[in-house]
Amino acid sequence: MASPFQDPLLPASAGGEAASPDLSVFLPVFNEEGNLGPLAEKLVAHLDALGRTWEVIFVDDGSTDRSFELLTALATREPRFKVVRFRRNYGQTAAMAAGILAARGRILVPMDADLQNDPADIVRLLARLDEGYDVVSGWRKHRQDAALTRTLPSRVANGLISWISGVHLHDYGCSLKAYRREVLSDVRLYGEMHRFIPIYASWQGARVTEVPVTHHARVAGVSKYGLNRIFKVVLDLMVVKFLSSYATKPIYVFGGAALAAFAGGGLAGSYALYLKAMHLADFVQTPLPLLTVTLGMVGVQLLLLGLIAEMLTRTYHESQGKPTFTVRQTLNLEP
Repeated sequence: MASPFQDPLLPASAGGEAASPDLSVFLPVFNEEGNLGPLAEKLVAHLDALGRTWEVIFVDDGSTDRSFELLTALATREPRFKVVRFRRNYGQTAAMAAGILAARGRILVPMDADLQNDPADIVRLLARLDEGYDVVSGWRKHRQDAALTRTLPSRVANGLISWISGVHLHDYGCSLKAYRREVLSDVRLYGEMHRFIPIYASWQGARVTEVPVTHHARVAGVSKYGLNRIFKVVLDLMVVKFLSSYATKPIYVFGGAALAAFAGGGLAGSYALYLKAMHLADFVQTPLPLLTVTLGMVGVQLLLLGLIAEMLTRTYHESQGKPTFTVRQTLNLEP
């Protein structure tokens, strides 16, 4: 039998491994040597208590401390611990994506490796999944972080994300969540978009809910988050909104902007003609003619960009056989 660590990104059938576990927990790790030992003990205790088969996947995101050495020792002692090691630090979203690819379970549970998420809360997430939900998001109702630099910006960001996306959650930044595997089958993550997975899932028809979870103060290591992440989140949110509303009809965005430019140019030109006709100002005395020409050129460029985007969209879907819809269920049809 091939070692489960020979290539953790291969599907189970490729390595001849046993049947897929019920539950896959995956954790990005970056310089968490002080937390890995206690975390491993808690994970084993609480996951064994579930009465389900499980695996834990640690994704070492280019740690520069002894994290990988400790993970190697843990994986040697506990075969249900799997490790994916990056060549360098790629960030939490990339680590999450690697965890999703490596996971073989029917239910996927991401969480942080800093002991601020509590493995004891996994059973609460699974209970809500058993009620028929597809995504259960943790809500750190009583956060143990600095109020000014962490909690307040997080509340502002959560309100903004909920308002723009229409998916209302209190805590998008909480890593502790539970997903049915099929919800993540077509998710591709870039930037800081791991926090937006519930939005993707909801837009595809998944049933999303949240439950309050315990949040502990960090006792070892240092936080890797700063205020600069807020700007990244805002920019990624704009991308998510564009993809959700216009990914299959980009001409609506570019065409709308083109029509606005044409309208602005028409108004500017009309007013310039009015001033000329009323002998109030010649064309050379006002910038309106230049504005008219500029807006007209911008409108033409935007319109052409929209047409190019439409062609790229069709090429993307047709070349890969990707449908522009998703199916929840079929009856009397072959899978």
